[in-house]
Amino acid sequence: MKTYSVYILTNKRFTVLYTGVTSDLEQRIFEHKTKFHRDSFTARCQCDRLVYFEEFADVEEAIKREKQIKRYKRTFKASLINQVNPEWKDLSEAWYDPKSIELGMSLNLK
Repeated sequence: MKTYSVYILTNKRFTVLYTGVTSDLEQRIFEHKTKFHRDSFTARCQCDRLVYFEEFADVEEAIKREKQIKRYKRTFKASLINQVNPEWKDLSEAWYDPKSIELGMSLNLK
């Protein structure tokens, strides 16, 4: 069964929060980490740390939730993150070999 994820990314300094939705969370986070879309907001702001996500079986529900979270102020988003990830660790840290991230980034720079 296909799942859809709503996720929140931040940067190293935790100054930016980005909310997105995807049908393949692992692949999408890899794209953020390697700056696959070089001119995107997340690439420019260095948002590559997954600090929160929710999963849905229905794409419409996922999109609805993404829009809902995007409307919230930073304090609410921080509260969501703190409930499940109080240390704001990168939840995707163990998903990838660091060399694959480096290789992906070097390929995107060409």
